[in-house]
Amino acid sequence: MTETTAPSNFIRDIIERDLASGKHAGKVATRFPPEPNGYLHLGHAKSICLNFGLAQRYSGSCNLRFDDTNPAKEDEEYVRSIKEDVRWLGFDWSALRHASDYFQQMHDFALHLINAGRAYVESLSAEQMREYRGTLTEPGRESPYRTRSVAENLALFEGMRSGQFADGEHVLRAKIDMRSGNINLRDPAIYRIRKVAHQMTGDTWCIYPMYDYAHCISDALEGITHSICTLEFEDHRPLYDWILEQLPVPCHPQQIEFARGNLDYTVMSKRKLMALVSEQLVDGWDDPRMPTLSGVRRRGFPAAGIRLFWERMGVSKQNATISYGVLEGCVREILDVSADRRMAVIEPLKLIIENLPEAHEEQLELANHPKDEARGKRAVGLSREIWIEREDFMELPPKGFHRLVPGGEVRLRGVGIVRCERVEKHGEQVSAVICSLDLLSRSGLANADRKVKGTIHWVSAKHAVAAQFRLYDRLFTLANPDDDADGRSYRDCLNPESKRVQQGFVEASAAGVGAETCFQFERIGYFTTDRSDHQAGTHVVYNRTVPLRDSWNKA
Repeated sequence: MTETTAPSNFIRDIIERDLASGKHAGKVATRFPPEPNGYLHLGHAKSICLNFGLAQRYSGSCNLRFDDTNPAKEDEEYVRSIKEDVRWLGFDWSALRHASDYFQQMHDFALHLINAGRAYVESLSAEQMREYRGTLTEPGRESPYRTRSVAENLALFEGMRSGQFADGEHVLRAKIDMRSGNINLRDPAIYRIRKVAHQMTGDTWCIYPMYDYAHCISDALEGITHSICTLEFEDHRPLYDWILEQLPVPCHPQQIEFARGNLDYTVMSKRKLMALVSEQLVDGWDDPRMPTLSGVRRRGFPAAGIRLFWERMGVSKQNATISYGVLEGCVREILDVSADRRMAVIEPLKLIIENLPEAHEEQLELANHPKDEARGKRAVGLSREIWIEREDFMELPPKGFHRLVPGGEVRLRGVGIVRCERVEKHGEQVSAVICSLDLLSRSGLANADRKVKGTIHWVSAKHAVAAQFRLYDRLFTLANPDDDADGRSYRDCLNPESKRVQQGFVEASAAGVGAETCFQFERIGYFTTDRSDHQAGTHVVYNRTVPLRDSWNKA
């Protein structure tokens, strides 16, 4: 896609044709329907941006609906996190709904199907049902219980409802076509027994609807016009339509499928993410290496960067894997504008300016943002001893090294030009670099414009505040870490260098800020104060959000 090409979004084209024709009475109503059995991830963000974004674009509505039909796997913790993630991304719902809001209507619709001869109670075991179902190349066989009378089905279904039977003893199946080329239409189960308390309805129910049955009915009862889902539900659309055609529902929503959002160097499976957390391979659902929305938020990704990314990626029917570097590029683009600049040293090496008095102390005025004068300036303390990055000095430099070397000069950002006179060592390691400052190279003086090849950043030893830096990288070493046919597990691809912790220093103005504050640390990258562990001024913790440039793909 070139800069002049609009991102593809065939769903917008469908909606605009619908609006022009008057279909759905000229309105747009969407929904985001997560199951509360885990934390949302970046793939969910695509669906959130799509559904809420379309509602905003066409002055419609978008509901947040929890698909809470499987209480054994659902938890209130996930409900809270989903609500928080949606709002953090910048959206709010027109109405908050739950599939469980419609359990009574779904039950009544099941009775309608039984009375119409369109559903029956199945007593085969799960294994027997699989055998009868057939394969992609062989048709299924009809169950011996398919011909039960309406009266018998009603009595058995009432027994299921009242708790007379054990889990798995019976299910309710739709009666469609066991010879259909679409396996989803081979008498799918629509109700099963689960004697589990529900987070919303308590012990009211011991039977729960299956997703394919509950989802389309929920859409219809809420007046959804465009039911947008991912491509794996394309083969389920005939079942979606069949169920709604059999029932006296108020409307028939239009199901539209789109390709998922896949990223390299990560996994998006809830099962695998759950395993990473439960096996303590990461530091929880909000570990900044995780692709969960709570994880990337803690890392410092701005919501605007995620929205920009998915807008640029567009919406299509083609499955593709996107470079994680593209997402990071969108994050940089947003932070370049929004993040003020500060100086920090992650791996400190002491530099002593020997021609300044030992008690020397002054305040410099440095711009908060080089591209926005309106952001003003901040005071930065300078003393005789400062910290520089250890990698900015080399005794035996390679060709092309333009930073500080013995006998060489470099410009200290905002201070002037220093020359390395000698070094102090502790064993084989350099412990301090002794320099002299060209006093005439300071701002406004005769040599202020004198050219040297390198400029480095620093923080004053007297004014700096100690800080912890958590340097995050890709969680996996392979672009496609999902399980392989040769027996390799995604666990085998975990990157041992995905998290490194360094102790360093920040200038004082970067220490007293609250959680989730982002700065560009000059020459290093974008860093954000940790939303859980950072304590302003007393326990300063910064997470590296992204480096200044994408070095991963080059490597």
